[in-house]
Amino acid sequence: MGGRSSRKTRAATSVNEIMSRLGTAVERMENPAVEKIAEDQKSDPFQVLISAMLSAQTKDAVTLEASRRLFHRAATAEAILGLKLREIEQLIYPVSFYRNKARHLKETCRQLLDRCGGRVPVTMAELVSLAGVGRKTANLVLIIAYGSNRNICVDTHVHRIANRLGWVRTRTPEKTEQALYDVVPQQWWPSVNLFLVTWGQNVCRPVYPLCSNCGVRDLCQRVGVTKVGRSSTALGIE
Repeated sequence: MGGRSSRKTRAATSVNEIMSRLGTAVERMENPAVEKIAEDQKSDPFQVLISAMLSAQTKDAVTLEASRRLFHRAATAEAILGLKLREIEQLIYPVSFYRNKARHLKETCRQLLDRCGGRVPVTMAELVSLAGVGRKTANLVLIIAYGSNRNICVDTHVHRIANRLGWVRTRTPEKTEQALYDVVPQQWWPSVNLFLVTWGQNVCRPVYPLCSNCGVRDLCQRVGVTKVGRSSTALGIE
């Protein structure tokens, strides 16, 4: 029993140290697209929700520009619902699956107006009942728009890096989310997505991660890493 408790304490200490270092490092890097939209719109829940929906399997630069084009034309549920489907498609192109996303946006706006008085829900159950909204999007909205400290948002970057660090041994982002609640101290839950996504885009890449320049390499188990990339710039914490 004592050995298990000791291992858990050491693991928590390692996670704390990694998150602390990453927090310092990502301050010098660009925020993910949905974070930028939140900054632009002062964390407006509706626009955070729509941007998060657009961001799925889409590069940040594309998400950011598509979101800004859409909100310039229609920034509320009523306004988007008033657009023709083809117009929404043109505004959000070239986000991935833009036709499906355009349909989901219209349906979500209809649901918000019909069921929620136009307001974005504040619970996981209500959010995932909206068209095209899964746990990742719902967690992101709860964290960014509503300041929740009880959620962890897991996308492909978080899933990959959490496994690479050795924090979890999981096969899906959904399983990773559940596992991380037991591994990461709660003080870091709202920051997991921001820190690991930013790190994953710049350093801990899916292919050829920049391990030699990584500021947490001494604490990383490098699970599954067979080849690494090279960079002439130190990316980490001195």
